[in-house]
Amino acid sequence: MTTSDAARLLGVATSTVQLWMESGAIASWKTPGGHRRALMSSVLRMTRSGRPAAASGSAPLAPEFTLPAAPPYPVPDQEQLRLSALAALQLVPSPAEERFDRIVRLAALVADCPIALITLLTAQRQWFKARVGLKAADTPREWAFCTHAILQREPFIVEDALQDARFRDNPLVTGTPEIRFYAAFPLMSVNHLALGTLCVIDREPRRLKSRELQGLEDLASMATRELNTPPH
Repeated sequence: MTTSDAARLLGVATSTVQLWMESGAIASWKTPGGHRRALMSSVLRMTRSGRPAAASGSAPLAPEFTLPAAPPYPVPDQEQLRLSALAALQLVPSPAEERFDRIVRLAALVADCPIALITLLTAQRQWFKARVGLKAADTPREWAFCTHAILQREPFIVEDALQDARFRDNPLVTGTPEIRFYAAFPLMSVNHLALGTLCVIDREPRRLKSRELQGLEDLASMATRELNTPPH
């Protein structure tokens, strides 16, 4: 399906469809001639989910999904594309879902940590799609350890936050929940943009065993698949 065909079907501007393709919200590929083509199944899924109406191409993205001119935190390459992809999924905010809650429960057990989270990072906050061991539903983006985790594709591990200059004065370290150990695994969009993380947290410094690391990587793969799969 061409970009123009998808735009007509969704009732949005061609430029909006191009942005959704580039961000991974619509599965697509490039022809040998360099033209974008979309999977019809992906476009039809968007029409059924009602997402185009919620993210209309004729209106700008909400501030929560718009990169500020001077963000007070480090940002990955293509941050605006990442934010657009997250907005298109319509998960922030959304009700709790057992498919995600199950993953964080297992992550806490695998790592023997009191806190496990599935985080999604907007321009303004770190919002928890699923959580165990923590009452808060979100934190400011500039406090989020996960802001650093989404700068890379590999696991991001802080063995002792009090010994790390990036985090020792962080309010999440000096106050509740008193983070000392943190390990995060990026959760990617279909176009390989890190939307957030699966992370585990402890109040004591520690190291992950190899079997714990492997188990968490497997759970992160499951979480990534669920993020990119509409609820049934």
